[in-house]
Amino acid sequence: MSATRYRRFLKLCEEWPRDENKKGRDLGTFLRQRVAAAFREGENTQIADTEKCDQTYESLARINANTYKQRFPRMRDTSFTGVTAEECKLILSGGQQSDDEKKSLWKTLTERFSSKSPEDVAEKAPDK
Repeated sequence: MSATRYRRFLKLCEEWPRDENKKGRDLGTFLRQRVAAAFREGENTQIADTEKCDQTYESLARINANTYKQRFPRMRDTSFTGVTAEECKLILSGGQQSDDEKKSLWKTLTERFSSKSPEDVAEKAPDK
C-alpha cells in the first residue's frame, strides 16, 4: 500500500508546476524535497500515519487541480489594493524593482488610501 502512495505523490510532483523566477522559494521545489524526505526508502517506506498521508495528498491534489479557484471564481482579477495578478507575480518573483516599488508597504498603502495626493503628504512630512 505504501508503494501506491509513493507513486501518487511522484505523479503529483511531476504535475506540480515550477516557478523558475522564485529560486529557493518555489512551492513545487519544496514539495519535491518534502516527498523525497518522507519517502526516503522509496516504495519500501513504512508510513506511520496513513490517514494523515492520504489527507495531505488529497489536499495537495485539490490545490494542484485548482478546485477552489473553479468553485469560488473571483469577480475581479485584482486585490483590494488594485494590484493585478501579473503585478503580484512580478513583485513576489524577487525581480528588479523600480524606485516606486521600493517604497515600504505602509507608505504605499497610506498613499493609495489617503484622501490627499502623494505630493501633499510629502510636502507636509517633517524632516528628521
